[in-house]
Amino acid sequence: MKGRCTCGEVSFELKAAPMFVHCCHCTWCQRETGTAFALNALIENANVEVSGETEVHTLPSASGGGQIVHRCPTCKVALWSHYSNPKMAFVRVGTLDDAAKVAPDVHIYTTTKLPWVNIEGGAPIFEAYYKPRELWSAEAQARYKALLD
Repeated sequence: MKGRCTCGEVSFELKAAPMFVHCCHCTWCQRETGTAFALNALIENANVEVSGETEVHTLPSASGGGQIVHRCPTCKVALWSHYSNPKMAFVRVGTLDDAAKVAPDVHIYTTTKLPWVNIEGGAPIFEAYYKPRELWSAEAQARYKALLD
């Protein structure tokens, strides 16, 4: 899958399928995206081939651990973030050329979901976070474990 910022200065290609896709309804994601939720595809940095240079910003997060956001230096679109594991990118699904092909695997932090958002499609729904070992495929768990080695 390919993606890019709005102006096209930074483009990228995902060299593997995402490990998992979060639809996060927390108020932090709402504020940072300016919309109802963030849709993030989790993938190893090594599987993101980038063309162009990103601008890196460190932002606070509800966990207190912060996040590192990569943006286009010209149009400022957020392309991906890194949270607790700097070897894994949370790619903003909306920056993918064919974002319609990427549906959420889970909805998280739904206690702060905006009341007019209706969740359909059958993905599990959690009031807070979830246990990856219970939802991620064996392949996704193995890929994540490889990042820790």
